[in-house]
Amino acid sequence: MTKKEKVTIILELLHEHYGPTKCYLDHENAWQLLIATMLSAQCTDARVNLVTKDLFKKYTSVKDFAQADLAELEQDIHSTGFYHNKAKNIIACCQKLLQDYNGEVPSDIEQLTALAGVGRKTANVVRGNWYHIPSVVVDTHVKRVSNLLGLTKNEDPVKIEFDLMQLVPKDKWIDINTQMIAHGRKICIARRPKCQECFLLPYCTGGKALEKEKKKKEKKA
Repeated sequence: MTKKEKVTIILELLHEHYGPTKCYLDHENAWQLLIATMLSAQCTDARVNLVTKDLFKKYTSVKDFAQADLAELEQDIHSTGFYHNKAKNIIACCQKLLQDYNGEVPSDIEQLTALAGVGRKTANVVRGNWYHIPSVVVDTHVKRVSNLLGLTKNEDPVKIEFDLMQLVPKDKWIDINTQMIAHGRKICIARRPKCQECFLLPYCTGGKALEKEKKKKEKKA
């Protein structure tokens, strides 16, 4: 089986089990998605959604965030972790959006990553989920699943992004993000993967290695 054939089967199985793409962060517009994604760094989407439910009622525009008091915003987002840097970046980001883009969120990758606190992952979430521009988002789940499946040997998220862009058809880039995240949460869980329940195990080099090691330990025990 060629790598291309393997990728085709993996994509079909992911789609069969998880269906079309779905953004896990609640939002009503581009700037809400941008801020929610910034908050999601080192934090669960569920926690971010709890925080933004009240946050977006208090701050109803880019201007509100640009003019926010740092200490107050820190308290508002405290439970998402790393709240000092996140609050500082959100304020600076929104000030630049007002200054350079009339409060609108750009779709260009270079313009997005020039904003405070916005890396390629955050930029690609916005590009893919709001602007529907084919983009590959590499979070911890996508990184882990991609490596175990043998789709990349890299650890750097940017290198993984470009590896997946070469392997996966462009029209599947947005879908594969949320499908791999769903798989990482449900089956391919960090530190306790459910390999025996995994529909991708026949195509997973890392999973087969983990199962082999597990059997060795069981025999010794």
